[in-house]
Amino acid sequence: MQIGGGALFCADKVCAYVTIRKFAVPLVLASTILTGCAKTGDIELDGGVGITAVRTACPIVGVPAGTGDITLFDPPASREASAIDVTATITNVRSTCSEAGADVVTTVTFDVLARRMRGDQPRTVTVPYFIAIVRGGSAVTAKRVDQVTLNFPAGQTGATAQASATSVIAKSAASLPKEVREQLTKRRRAGQEEAAVDPLTAPGVRDAVSRATFEALVGFQLTDEQLRYNVTR
Repeated sequence: MQIGGGALFCADKVCAYVTIRKFAVPLVLASTILTGCAKTGDIELDGGVGITAVRTACPIVGVPAGTGDITLFDPPASREASAIDVTATITNVRSTCSEAGADVVTTVTFDVLARRMRGDQPRTVTVPYFIAIVRGGSAVTAKRVDQVTLNFPAGQTGATAQASATSVIAKSAASLPKEVREQLTKRRRAGQEEAAVDPLTAPGVRDAVSRATFEALVGFQLTDEQLRYNVTR
């Protein structure tokens, strides 16, 4: 469920309303036809008035709030600050996207920065992460869990690792129907009644854009307790 730019995100049985930190935001087609070398933000005056915008089938990439950090405790059942063992954070999220074929393939790459409290012995820590494909801001259509390994050398409390995840979305699902594209790109002249109406306010158009909009979200695969700790701390 999407509320005010956020979504209902669940780990196991624990759910929380979270906001999404977005990194690659595809713009929706505006009320002008894209011609020549028009760029996003250009003012279109030829036969009508509007702002040129470009929509891509590539998913929005982000990290659901509450899943970008993980804290390990020793002993595991404690939640005291003195029991914090290892902390890790997802950062530097970037993506590459290909729309060349029948599928939209997006590879999301990110860094994991970790710190441990005791740095005497060498240590290896493995933490799970996920990539989830969300359609229309609320429906999780696919999810995959993987792991990233952090290696702490002896005498050092910090470690860095890089991880990646790939999403595949059918281009047909991420594309707007022809009639919706025509309604969005129809030229509207200043002074006409329809020129003052945003076509996205039409329920059919708005719903079609929502169905064709996907998000590729990455985060740590948290337990119930870990998610509750992140949300309530």
